[in-house]
Parts: sequence; C-alpha cells; structure tokens
Amino acid sequence: MSTLKAYLYTILGASCWGLIGLFVDPLYQEGFTPWEVVAIRGIFTFVILFLFMSIWFKNQLRTRARDHLIFAASGICSIAFFNYFYFEVFAQSNLSLAVTLLYTGPMFVALLSRVFFKEMLTPNKVLALILSLIGCAFVVQLLPFGTSSIPGSVILMGILSGFFYALYSIFTKPITSRYSPLTITTYTFLYTSVFMLVASPITEKASLFTSSSVLIPALLLALVSTVGGYVFYTTGLKHLEASKASILATIEPVVAVISSVLFLNDALNIWQLIGILAVLYSAVLVSKRGRTKKRVRNVA
Repeated sequence: MSTLKAYLYTILGASCWGLIGLFVDPLYQEGFTPWEVVAIRGIFTFVILFLFMSIWFKNQLRTRARDHLIFAASGICSIAFFNYFYFEVFAQSNLSLAVTLLYTGPMFVALLSRVFFKEMLTPNKVLALILSLIGCAFVVQLLPFGTSSIPGSVILMGILSGFFYALYSIFTKPITSRYSPLTITTYTFLYTSVFMLVASPITEKASLFTSSSVLIPALLLALVSTVGGYVFYTTGLKHLEASKASILATIEPVVAVISSVLFLNDALNIWQLIGILAVLYSAVLVSKRGRTKKRVRNVA
C-alpha cells in the first residue's frame, strides 16, 4: 500500500468515528447510560464482524493463542474504558468537548511510541501535535479568551479517554504485521463484548431492542462508527508509525463538530472554524515529510 493510501484510510477511519454522536444521542434519548452504550457498541460490533468474517474471511479467524493477551488488553483496557469516559463527557457536556479532550490521545501515543517502539519525535510531529491541540482548544472555545467553564471532573474524564484511546495504537501495533485489520478488530471487540456483558446491566434492557428507535442507532453505531472506523484506521496504522497515524486521526473532531452543528443543533462560531482549519492543517503537516522523502528517492 502506498503512503498516500495509508493516510487516506486513517483519515477515513477517523471520519467514521466523528459521526458517532449521531448514533449515541438517540440511545441517550431512549434512557441508556454511557456504560450501557459502551456495551451496545461492543456487542453489536463483535456480532456483525464475526458473522461477516465467518462467511467471507473464515481463514482470517485463525490466530495464535498468545496473541489473545494483546486482543484482550486492547478490548478491555483501551476500547471499553476510553469509550466510557468519552461517552460520559458527551453525556455531561457536548460532543465537541468530548472529542476534543479525547484528542489528548496523540500526545500519549507519541510519548508511549517513543518508549516502546523507539519512534522519533520529529519536529513535524511535535509541531503537528501542538497545532492539533491548539485547534481543538479553539473548537471548544477554551481559546482565545479562556472563558469556558469546564468542571474538573469532566476534564479529568476527557484526559482519561485520551489516555485509554492511545493504548489502542500501542497494543495493536506489534500484531499488525501478522493479522488483517478485520481480524484485529474482531478479536478486540470479542473481549470488549464479553467484558461488558459481565460488567454492565445491558441484558436487563434486551427487550428495548425490539424497537426501531433503539435497534437502528445501535446498528449504525456498530457498522459506521465502529466497524468502519476501526477497520479503516487499523489498515492505515499497519503502514504508518503509530504516532503519525494517531495525529492524522485528529480529523475526527472536525467531522464531529460539523455533524453536531448540522444534526444536533450545536452552534459554530468563527473561532471554532479557525480551530477546524488548524486541525486539518496538522493532518497535512504530518504527511509532508513522507511525500518529500518519496520524491527524493524517485529522483535518486
């Protein structure tokens, strides 16, 4: 796969994640808690992926037993908990704030990748990280005037969502050379779903899924913002450094804010537009170095 395609897959995956508010909000309206929505996302995603792979990619379900420690760590320590904190911030505040605090994740990825994968913190990465964070701060109006009043508990949950989100890249990076994105995503959500079946009261509300107002957003949450998002993102991650893929994925808050304005009646002002442009440019900035190196090799 070319580097350009890897960038596009990563950005497409992040865009799918950015639409998540459109499917989570209806479930909140039906009385589900954030923890229960995590269970819905995990269970529906695993069932859809397992059925799909059993029919068309059965050979890709074969894995090494020892790699299930990685799948379990990714499914529980990353997916379950980052979703919980993310959905809690969304429930207590709004989607724009939730997704912006989630994107403290690239900072954790860059730092953890330096420790575990020896990936260099290049000037482009550092500048892109700073620019994306500043852009996110504009999106939620923490800049330029600093007048936004955010409870400390919400900020803490947002930062925790970013930390647990970062662990997905760290856990799955070592096995991307052995398995397809579908395999990694399927087994990751196997462990998320098993954990949530035990840890949440979702089975007590099973009868609610006979209603289309619950079943449709639950299915779309799994198909679009989970299966689509993780498969595309993991495909990009397979051909990129973990820190670079994570920075490119900062397109998610842009999509999230736009969708919240168009469909969830959120307002968007000039400062938020500036923030969106800053996040977009950070995604372009982090890919510049790869294209330049490719041109040099071609000339040589």
